[in-house]
Amino acid sequence: MASTPTHSALIKLKGQIPLIGLTGGIGSGKSVVAKRLAELGATVIDSDQIAHDITAPSGSAIAAIKASFGPAALAADGSLDRPKMRSLVFDDPAALKTLEAITHPLIQAETARQADLAHQSGALYLVFVVPLLVESTHWCDLIDHLVVVDCPHEVQIARVMQRSNLNCAQIEQIINKQASRPDRLAAADTILVNQGSLEDLVPKIDALHQLIIKNGTEPSNSA
Repeated sequence: MASTPTHSALIKLKGQIPLIGLTGGIGSGKSVVAKRLAELGATVIDSDQIAHDITAPSGSAIAAIKASFGPAALAADGSLDRPKMRSLVFDDPAALKTLEAITHPLIQAETARQADLAHQSGALYLVFVVPLLVESTHWCDLIDHLVVVDCPHEVQIARVMQRSNLNCAQIEQIINKQASRPDRLAAADTILVNQGSLEDLVPKIDALHQLIIKNGTEPSNSA
């Protein structure tokens, strides 16, 4: 695997602090799990949040995006026009490759910076929220423990429709671009089933936190 800022930084942290990967399909509830783990003392590094930050007005990716895709790729406030870009790259591999060539190095560099800072600050453990973690070979050797948040297909669709303007067909397209549910579950060290209420999920997250604190990197499946 080619060295990247994230790879170099996390290899240095291996064995010094638990490195937890957190992933799941769209609508699975990753953000809820990450928020609760942060409340319990984890340091959460969210690749989606970093992606939003670098594509916000005056973000570090904006100039290159404008140069590659033109002013039409930006919204009125100078941020990335995410719906327009999503539509552009969804069925255009070349456009997607161009966008990733701009954003991925910046996301990796910021991930590495945040990880190093958190470790220097005495973080309890690091949680990397990465929607496409299973799909990426980049993360395979970097994390100690992979947590997959899981829910049934119909629950995913209902949740995403409730929180966004995407219709069912658009959500299905996104799901089909992601790793399959069986592939994610097969890769997991811990599975958090999130098909009910927050009250049902919180004890599972709390148990995961205790597992990490106690065992560091030993895998354990949890329903």
